[in-house]
Amino acid sequence: MTCSTRDDDNEWVQRLRAGDTAAVQQFCQRYRRALLALIGRLVRDPASAENVLQESLLRIWLALASYDSARGRLHTWAVRICTHAAVDHLRSRAAGQARRVGSLGPLAQVGAEPVAPTTFWPKHIGLAALLDQLRPAHQRPLELVYFEGRTYAAAAAEQGVPVGTAKSWAAAAKHRLAQWF
Repeated sequence: MTCSTRDDDNEWVQRLRAGDTAAVQQFCQRYRRALLALIGRLVRDPASAENVLQESLLRIWLALASYDSARGRLHTWAVRICTHAAVDHLRSRAAGQARRVGSLGPLAQVGAEPVAPTTFWPKHIGLAALLDQLRPAHQRPLELVYFEGRTYAAAAAEQGVPVGTAKSWAAAAKHRLAQWF
């Protein structure tokens, strides 16, 4: 991976915010391996690491408006987001294991899901056009959770399906979107 200057980062971020698909592809090509290696060291499961990376990339796109080059380089900012996503995954996995053995009550996780910022506009990176290519059932949970700031439980209720199904549909959609990048 090559080092970049803050000016390069600023130019790149402007291109990403403008919806330049070449910039999105360059970002993924440039940072994917390093970010996956970082997540893999934390998560220690290749399949989970891939899932966390896809979640992280989506978080990066959603939070791109909050990136401030005065506070650090783009790579460092992306690493921080990926680290937080990996820790969230580990905590979620630990909570799931504890729940299976009955140590957590059914209401322990209510409201624990992070809510995406609602200031993100999909047109910034051409995501709206990509979402339109997904199956509607898979598309809707992403729209509700990431663009409208709802929880998976609310998305599931709106679609009339179990929460696990809404999460599975969203995961399938994120996986499909990642293949296009």
